Amino acid sequence: PATLGLEVRCSIRLSYGGGWRTQRRAPDGDHALLGQWSHVSGTDLGRRAPRGARTEPSLTALEQKPVKVAPMSPVESNQEDLTRKQRREQARTQRKALEEAEAAKAVRRTRLTQLGIVIIAVVVAIVIVLVATGGSSSKPTPSLKGEAPKIVGEVNTVVGGIPQSGNVLGNPTAPVTIAYFGDLQCPVCKQFTLGAFPAIVQKWVRTGKVRVEYRSLETATREPEEFKTQQVAAVAAGKQNKMWNFVELFYHQQGEESSGYVTQSYLEGLARQAGVNIAKWTTDRSDPTLATSVANDAQQANNVGFNGTPSFLIGRTGGAMKKIEASLTNPTPFNEAIEALLKG
Repeated sequence: PATLGLEVRCSIRLSYGGGWRTQRRAPDGDHALLGQWSHVSGTDLGRRAPRGARTEPSLTALEQKPVKVAPMSPVESNQEDLTRKQRREQARTQRKALEEAEAAKAVRRTRLTQLGIVIIAVVVAIVIVLVATGGSSSKPTPSLKGEAPKIVGEVNTVVGGIPQSGNVLGNPTAPVTIAYFGDLQCPVCKQFTLGAFPAIVQKWVRTGKVRVEYRSLETATREPEEFKTQQVAAVAAGKQNKMWNFVELFYHQQGEESSGYVTQSYLEGLARQAGVNIAKWTTDRSDPTLATSVANDAQQANNVGFNGTPSFLIGRTGGAMKKIEASLTNPTPFNEAIEALLKG
């Protein structure tokens, strides 16, 4: 059998020796022969056999000698060839798998690129549509028709018949002043306007004991330029002593926050409901002092630390003023503060 490494085989050397067999007759004269083999070593082969002796060859020695030979290379060679073939097949399989993976990645990159192009195209189309439609939301712009007469009546119930001068509602010489900081698009300001404010006006402003100043502070309007435009429109109505009508009408018909509903037509509609002269109001809106007034209001709010609307200051008219934490729907905090100032 094949073995690993060197193999050991037997080398057989036959020593050939000559020998003779002497034949002699038996004593009884028969032809039977008495044979005897005589063995000699190989060195004695050169010697002559005795007369009458017949020689025959014989194997005189069997010698075994271990010999080292090379391994059984055919089997091992086949095994090595098979191993090399398997390695080549394995390498070929791995290379094929890598090539397929790279091809798949290339396909995915192509698809992602195509998808990105499609997404960009869709986004661009949406932007174009928004620009074309003026960036308006899906909800319609608040209508100033429909219920307008009813809303105008509600506003007149609150502020009608009360003296106005610029941004001031009430008797200019009233002993107590409330400074009301607001943003016309602020929904929380709307809650105050429809909640606690009418009761305060009815009890204190209409009776001449309190005056209210409206001041601008940007908090809800999404664009500074838009904020300035709407606030200046309100101040311009004040040039005709109709600012508070404009402000109240705006809050009553406020649209969805940051939806872009405040357009020129919307502002002009409010001005008409407030009863201002549109031509004069349009001219006054371009007066730079009105924009300066709006900026000054914001600076005062910053000086006292206001960063939200509505925010309020209260104090004796012409004197120091302090912050008041007010309720949006309950006038009690205002009532208590006003009473304390009147008694003082």
